[in-house]
Amino acid sequence: MKVLIDTNVLIDFLTKRAPFYKDAKEVLMKCTHEDIEGFVAMHTISNLWYILRNEEAKMRIKCIKIICLALTVCFTTHNEVYNIVKNELFDDLEDGLQEACAYTNKMDYIVTRNVKDFKNSRIKALTPAQFINNNSV
Repeated sequence: MKVLIDTNVLIDFLTKRAPFYKDAKEVLMKCTHEDIEGFVAMHTISNLWYILRNEEAKMRIKCIKIICLALTVCFTTHNEVYNIVKNELFDDLEDGLQEACAYTNKMDYIVTRNVKDFKNSRIKALTPAQFINNNSV
């Protein structure tokens, strides 16, 4: 199984944000210790760098290394990006780019805390709790 982990889940993990940290950690553990391949969209890496800008550079580098060790960085195509913008399927471009990466790389799920933002997604979105507790996942 292949899953794309959304930026918000990674922020929850890296910053130990309550009350979401436990589920975010469990999601990453599933991606590293089970038959689940975890992915992160390439643009998420730069987003994390920016979001964590109040941390020292060494800490930000450590965070990016952790993510790159646990997950595989994936990309999308020019046409997918253009289609997301042209068709205005997502209110937030970043969510559209997440979906495009998931679609291009044939993911089974997108794991996000903002499932409602993926109502137009071609890939089913699950919350971390749904992903953890879904026996078919």
